[in-house]
Amino acid sequence: MSDEGIVLDGAKVFWRTLLPRLKAERWILGLSVVLAVLAGFAGIHVLAILPFWIVLVAAVLNRSAPVAQPVPEAAPATVEKSMDPLIPVLNALDMPVIVVAADETVLFQNLAAEKAFGTIPKDTYLSARVRSPGILDMVRETIATGKINQIEHTERLPSDAIYVVRVAPADTGDEGPAQRVFLLTYRDISQARRIDRMRSDFVANASHELRTPLASLRGFIETLQGPARNDPKAQEKFFAIMHEQATRMSRLVDDLLSLSRLELKSHIPPDDTVDLVPLLGHVRDSLAPLARELDVTIALDVPDAPVFVQGDRDELVEVFENLIENACKYGQEGKRVDVRLTGGEGHQAEVTVKDHGPGIPAEHVPRITERFYRVNVEASRSKKGTGLGLAIVKHILTRHRARLLIHSEVGKGTIFTVRF
Repeated sequence: MSDEGIVLDGAKVFWRTLLPRLKAERWILGLSVVLAVLAGFAGIHVLAILPFWIVLVAAVLNRSAPVAQPVPEAAPATVEKSMDPLIPVLNALDMPVIVVAADETVLFQNLAAEKAFGTIPKDTYLSARVRSPGILDMVRETIATGKINQIEHTERLPSDAIYVVRVAPADTGDEGPAQRVFLLTYRDISQARRIDRMRSDFVANASHELRTPLASLRGFIETLQGPARNDPKAQEKFFAIMHEQATRMSRLVDDLLSLSRLELKSHIPPDDTVDLVPLLGHVRDSLAPLARELDVTIALDVPDAPVFVQGDRDELVEVFENLIENACKYGQEGKRVDVRLTGGEGHQAEVTVKDHGPGIPAEHVPRITERFYRVNVEASRSKKGTGLGLAIVKHILTRHRARLLIHSEVGKGTIFTVRF
């Protein structure tokens, strides 16, 4: 039974294979039959015609035989499939990552890279989107040698940013050099560079601010030890100036220490509750002697109900003393400083300090809270300013999770708004 079944199956396979060939070559086979019949009528013996006809039919059918296709072996997993499990991991990183193939085409970019540099279509050559010769040379060197490389790179668009760009080979787990990819990563160090620059500027400015009074003190001391040794009038004059310079250095050191303390606790918000109504009254009263001396009136407008905020009372006193004192000094020409408190009863608290002085040119407004930044250096020093007051205000308000808004028009005065 089994042998008979095998024979039948073989016959079925034979006819299934033969029928498509016959169908494909039916015109040529039909023509060969016609020619064989005509040859028979012409007097050629059948036994002479038949072998040639069989050979012809066999050749024609053999030509139509389908070429046996080799059964492909199980293809190795592609790079993309090997990377599939890593795609969510790369997308979770906040660092831009671009995966590059050995032929310098982009295989993948994570979400952070799309946000930073825009979408790069798959299989695009890296050189078509990355214009930095340094990065391209680094990538090519790593592809050629397999060694990790990194450089520092500055991007100008869409905004200025400094990156440490690193390229490293990574095997996807499959065999063969085609399965090696290269990870191009961008580590943003812009903030670190800005802090370094700020630190160096701060040290340079602080040393400059201290150098001037120290040089004055040294000169006066040498004069008192020499030519003015027996001159009471010169001594009295020089001692007054020396006292003023020493006081200036003391204010500067106090402000520097205050800034340092604020930076140490800038991440810890205060948890006390402060009523701004009596606090602003206290600040106005403490600055009343200065206002009288400068012939300036401080007009305070506060609601009848208390206005509570979360804050540190001493630090908030320092904020409003600084703002109102600056308004009195630099807005002295307007003869009036308006302080207004709004909010309370569930509404956002807001304090505005408005002077009617000369105002601040627009190009200076974004920078006046920087350390040691002065719109007018001589005017600031003549008014005993250290250049750190508004920097302290900004740090305190940052700790209080509050905002400082500045609006100024030349000739119309300046408005400082503290919004809690």
